[in-house]
Amino acid sequence: MPRKVDTNPRKQASQERSRLTVDVILEATTRVLIKDGYDRASTNKIASEAGLSIGSLYQYFPSKEALVAAVSERHSREVLQLIRGTLEKVATSPIEMAARELVSVAIDAHRVNPKLHQVLAEEVPRIGRLKNVEAINHNVYQLVEGYLDAHRDEINVADLDIAAFICFTAVDALTHAAVLRRPDMLTNERAEIFVNGVTNLVVRYLKK
Repeated sequence: MPRKVDTNPRKQASQERSRLTVDVILEATTRVLIKDGYDRASTNKIASEAGLSIGSLYQYFPSKEALVAAVSERHSREVLQLIRGTLEKVATSPIEMAARELVSVAIDAHRVNPKLHQVLAEEVPRIGRLKNVEAINHNVYQLVEGYLDAHRDEINVADLDIAAFICFTAVDALTHAAVLRRPDMLTNERAEIFVNGVTNLVVRYLKK
């Protein structure tokens, strides 16, 4: 039976100095993951990258898996804030404009450290913290659902919860794949064609 790995932080950073230390550790974790990938990353490498002793690192995180989980959850919260800001900006805008903004911000989010995206997508389910990320993602769906509810007169879907899930998951999956596997689609005039295509996909679904 495989050993259960502790993916919870060892202690919460409540003081400013501790929060700064945790930020340094997580930034170092991100750099190591981007440079070396998950399998070659280690707590020793991360501690060295952070300029800390391994003992200092272990005061906060008991394992590599706990570090990756923390990086993933921080990243998901950043995306949540990005989506919230975008939807607040287009709160009174029509569906077509809001969908385009959602596609554009998803591309921007995936373009930040695309190799990190790949590592997190592969490893977070394996280390058993997918529920934590899904809880944050659910907040994203609720934001999208709130926008759709405010624009009911523009759309033709009955279940807004399902609609929000389909819209965001489709946008997230397509932009993720484009950034990681087909970056040529996001260069020059092709980027506009891609954004138009995904936007039309969402709008046609909502207005079917």
